[in-house]
Amino acid sequence: MRASAWLATAAHKAVREPPLAEIIDIDDPGDARIAAYRDVRERDLVGRQGHFVAEGEVVLRVLLTRAVHRTCSLLVTAKRFDNLGHLLALVPAAVPVYRASSAVMDAIVGFHIHRGILALGERAPMPGAAELLDQLPEEALVVVGLGIANHDNVGGIFRNAAAFGAAGVLLDGASCDPLYRKAIRVSVGASLIVPSARIGASEDVVALLERHGFVPFALSPSGATPLAQLARPARAAILLGTEGPGLPAGVMARARTVTIPMAQGFDSLNVATTSGIALYHLSQAATRIRRAGD
Repeated sequence: MRASAWLATAAHKAVREPPLAEIIDIDDPGDARIAAYRDVRERDLVGRQGHFVAEGEVVLRVLLTRAVHRTCSLLVTAKRFDNLGHLLALVPAAVPVYRASSAVMDAIVGFHIHRGILALGERAPMPGAAELLDQLPEEALVVVGLGIANHDNVGGIFRNAAAFGAAGVLLDGASCDPLYRKAIRVSVGASLIVPSARIGASEDVVALLERHGFVPFALSPSGATPLAQLARPARAAILLGTEGPGLPAGVMARARTVTIPMAQGFDSLNVATTSGIALYHLSQAATRIRRAGD
């Protein structure tokens, strides 16, 4: 899907008329109609063949109002149901809303789900990395994750990307799925709305970024330039590596390296925290660029 299509689809969803959804009571955990929700944790591991599960009220709101992904169904506990009228009014009429007691829902998913709200979504096609970069404006900030193998970190990076106005997130094949249930939950739904793409196994990420006019900044404790001294180009890419080994040496050698100075005797930050600090700095630098141009 072209990056511009993400915005167009989200805008269409935000202005549609609220339909009336079909409410279906579920009394049997073995009911075939809710098979997609059965044994959620096990299905997280084996995959859902083009679908994903979103969890919680805040995430559901994002899915229904801003995401380009299609909502297939909802599963809600009866005790949460009466307080969700504002969201249920946004569910398309063709989308079934399953209602179950807490005990039945726990038996379906295989553990106690205290939020009491799940939704099954169908993934929208993900653009290629070059396609996504092609669609971005002249002034844009992107995040690149290489080997980000922890779902909490992927979710945190997407949350920060949304908070500080990043135009997109690129992930390599070794990084976690941003639509894994836990990644969506940690991102508070941001991974459903921030445009993202996978970097191909044969793609040279530094060359790819430079070909599209982006200056790559590699974050590392051993970086040459303190973040506070970093000037913002119109197109900037923040490169983040896995915790511990960090970014590949070949990437570090070809990108401008940046460090976040810390207290003496400590040089390590969580990668999601690093992304937030770097995104904040560069987003504020972009604001200064625009003000200077006024």
